[in-house]
Amino acid sequence: TYYYLILQHILFKFIFMEYTGQISKMISKIDNPIEYVLPIGENKLALNKYIGKLIQIKFNDEIRCIHCNNKIKKTYMQGFCYPCFISLPQTEECVFKPHLCKAHLGQARDMDWAKDNCLSPTYVYLSLTSNLKVGVTRYNHVPSRWIDQGAHFAIKFAKTPNRYLAGLIELEISKYISDRTQWRKMILGQYDNLNLINKKNDLRKYLPNQLEKYYLNSNELIEFEYPIVKSLEKINSFNIEKFKSIKKKLIGIKGQYLLFDDNHVLNIRKYSGYNFTIKIL
Repeated sequence: TYYYLILQHILFKFIFMEYTGQISKMISKIDNPIEYVLPIGENKLALNKYIGKLIQIKFNDEIRCIHCNNKIKKTYMQGFCYPCFISLPQTEECVFKPHLCKAHLGQARDMDWAKDNCLSPTYVYLSLTSNLKVGVTRYNHVPSRWIDQGAHFAIKFAKTPNRYLAGLIELEISKYISDRTQWRKMILGQYDNLNLINKKNDLRKYLPNQLEKYYLNSNELIEFEYPIVKSLEKINSFNIEKFKSIKKKLIGIKGQYLLFDDNHVLNIRKYSGYNFTIKIL
């Protein structure tokens, strides 16, 4: 009986494909459409091929910090425990507010980290998500930053040698356009119909003289196509901590959201550090 149960368990995992472990945000690769991979435990689950299939996702009542791996009851800043949140360079204030970065002055929680992340080439960009928005990202986060936000189109606005200067430009431009995304409209594909190149050229006049030299004349426009086989009619977000498990047909992926055929969506990035079991049925 013991060996029969083991064999049954192995056959079940083989037939239905079962993965268990701590998850982190999806990894994306620009393609037509975008390709998504979900890290779960020791595995990397290529999700595109499971669109159209029934998927069961179970929360195993365990959360661990994505940095120190300590067991915790809740996460801060999408995956960290509180001690890591208040001490790591990855969670410093300038991550949210680049204009407050002080790494160029030699001040940071970790200057070695800052040299790679704050004192490296940084882009200010314009994107169309649910609306026209301005943002800041490191050179090596292009185009993943735009994909994570669910952008439909993106264009580089300026390039600076550090995060602080990019933050100053973002701060000026955000006086005239938003720096936020309305996630529900983004998922539904509702966005302003406008010419991003013209908007970029129009917004140039708001650059202060000392920042004008960082403006990029290139008008390369990047368009993104997401792997979605059926549009949602409305959106209902799903709290997997409350309901523990879902079993639904996956119909698409956009930003960091899984989209299901009953209009529910699951924000994968929100659950970084959570221990899930995923079965492909």
